[in-house]
Amino acid sequence: MIEHEWLSERFAEHQDRLHAVAYRILRSPSDAEDAVQEAWLRVSRADTGQVENPAGWLTTIVARVCLNMLEARRARHEEPAGTLPPESTAPHASTHTTGPIDPEHEALLADSVGAALMVVLDTLTPAERLAFVLHDVFDVPFGDIGAIIDRSPAAARQLASRARRRVQGAAAETDAARSRNRDVITAFLAASRNGDFDALLTLLDPDAVSGEARGAQAVATFFAGRAQAARPALVDGVPAAVYAHRGLPKAVFRFTIRNEKITSITVDADLDRLRDLDIVFLSINNEVRG
Repeated sequence: MIEHEWLSERFAEHQDRLHAVAYRILRSPSDAEDAVQEAWLRVSRADTGQVENPAGWLTTIVARVCLNMLEARRARHEEPAGTLPPESTAPHASTHTTGPIDPEHEALLADSVGAALMVVLDTLTPAERLAFVLHDVFDVPFGDIGAIIDRSPAAARQLASRARRRVQGAAAETDAARSRNRDVITAFLAASRNGDFDALLTLLDPDAVSGEARGAQAVATFFAGRAQAARPALVDGVPAAVYAHRGLPKAVFRFTIRNEKITSITVDADLDRLRDLDIVFLSINNEVRG
């Protein structure tokens, strides 16, 4: 009984990190929740007599579960699931599976490689993906990573390096375009808040569309004086805007931008879908906020 209580306390203490590890590896809230639940089942049956570093031990267990899930997903040629996390049975489990340990570090990662990361991760082998995420995001030593994937530390380092080059290459190709798009969206939100109709027109394509509004004049008329509470953000690594109330996202504004002109704006206020999104707010100057 005492040992089980100790396990429950350690698991609850490190649950945010475990969820973050699982989510960053699997890129699916529901899969991440499943991985943490499976890890808890393994932990609850484990012998803890030799455990000296609970955080590292728990991270290793979650990572091994994730590796198995990646390999099974690859064998079935499946895409990551996008359903909401199921009800948890792990002690005091969090329902926010993307909660990072270091918000600033996670935000910087999303800003630098966000869109590229999500695309490129699915092209990596399970071992490459695990090595890259554990080392570059969570600073897990290569010796520990090697033990998880049954490789030497040098081999784990090589896998992470190979994955990093692919991610950074994809990020470099998209970074300039994403930076310009962030500037356009920030300018649009400022013009909307200030009711600056002329400024809105300069940012909109003549054939811009948003809901029932068709054409730049109609879209500018609709948004003039609005967007008072909308903030620029990265949504799944893509520049967008988010309306939040008391810190909780209530609506996401997605922009299609061509030649630095907004061609369409869509609004998603479905709270179930919003819970699955990876949202990083930006300041007015496009600096990342944790």
